Amino acid sequence: MADILAMILAGGEGSRLFPLTKNRSKPAVPFGGNYRLVDFALNNFVNADLMKIYILTQFKSQSLNIHLRRAWRLSGISDRFIEAIPAQQRVNKNWYSGTADAIYQNYRFIEKSKADHVCIFGSDHIYKMDVQQMVDHHQQMDAELTVAAIRVQKSQAHHFGIIEIDDAGHMIGFAEKPNNDEAKTIPGDPDHVLASMGNYIFKTDILLNALEKDALNEESSHDFGKDIIPTMFPQGKVFVYNFNDNKIPGEPENAYWRDVGTIDSYWEAHMDLLNDDQPISLYNKNWPLHTYHPPLPPATFRDQGDSETRVSKSHIGAGSYINGAEIENSILGFRSHLCTKVKVKGCVFLGNAKIGKGARLTNVILDKNVEIAPNTVIGENLEEDRKHFTVSENGIVVIGKGSRIGFA
Repeated sequence: MADILAMILAGGEGSRLFPLTKNRSKPAVPFGGNYRLVDFALNNFVNADLMKIYILTQFKSQSLNIHLRRAWRLSGISDRFIEAIPAQQRVNKNWYSGTADAIYQNYRFIEKSKADHVCIFGSDHIYKMDVQQMVDHHQQMDAELTVAAIRVQKSQAHHFGIIEIDDAGHMIGFAEKPNNDEAKTIPGDPDHVLASMGNYIFKTDILLNALEKDALNEESSHDFGKDIIPTMFPQGKVFVYNFNDNKIPGEPENAYWRDVGTIDSYWEAHMDLLNDDQPISLYNKNWPLHTYHPPLPPATFRDQGDSETRVSKSHIGAGSYINGAEIENSILGFRSHLCTKVKVKGCVFLGNAKIGKGARLTNVILDKNVEIAPNTVIGENLEEDRKHFTVSENGIVVIGKGSRIGFA
């Protein structure tokens, strides 16, 4: 059986998720009440029994490092490991200048592993993938490089690397983030394009050779999408793996993959979890989602006088105390405390929120440790909210970590 090494890119700054990324890197951003974004990539490898994993960090990595230490520590008895590697400027005095440069600067870890193949995955998307199935496809095709791909709307082409393939699955064309009008669509489907997921599997010797050549090219931006893939695919040994072919027992038939790079997409991905037909299951015993759970009691729900607690289509984190509040279509993280007559709708709380009596919040994201004064109203007058908070293009209000709102 081939030896597989995973390199997970977890250094993303995530500027479009500001203020959620003011004090943490994008992979460390909490998600779904219990998790961090990086957990999804890690679970995809661990559940596939591929557990030789390096996590490459860079920007504002302390929060991520603490989470990795708490949730993903393995004993040193076997040859399995999950290790975070900070940017160390081993090759030169520069920080990572691109995705390929990030791997190149950690070249020696690949050589030391003596792995036959290297998986290079991102860490800031919401999806489930049995990575072993992609590895099997890569080996069956005898590919030098395999790129995971998914069908997306042509209107979104400018966000992705857009792929063309032949009938045998060879990559025959690639354009990194083209204009929507110029993007090549899927034959017979003029409304969709085939987009790279940013997940790659390389033969190790091919990867190391490509990285060395790229490092010497002063005109390169040292990025897989912009430089490595366009150089490799004309040689005919780059194959494409269709993510929709990846099947996990207990998951919906149509594979779910969500880029949460903006506030709106981040909020929408949370709302997806609340659909009657969940596109991704948090309850699938065949593919558990491991993370760190703090030692907290179960969530508590109480009525207070004439104020009844009502919860509809919502997830409530452990340690929460709901005291005569109404909650609808919301995900509340650990230690969310809501007082009487509070109304919360379409909200995402990342944890340790305190909401005072009579407050109303609509389509609001609260970072951790936020306190809202009694009778405060947020999300009903966006023009006024923009004077005080970050408001997304689609009207999602974001309140930064540690804020105290409405107090004199």
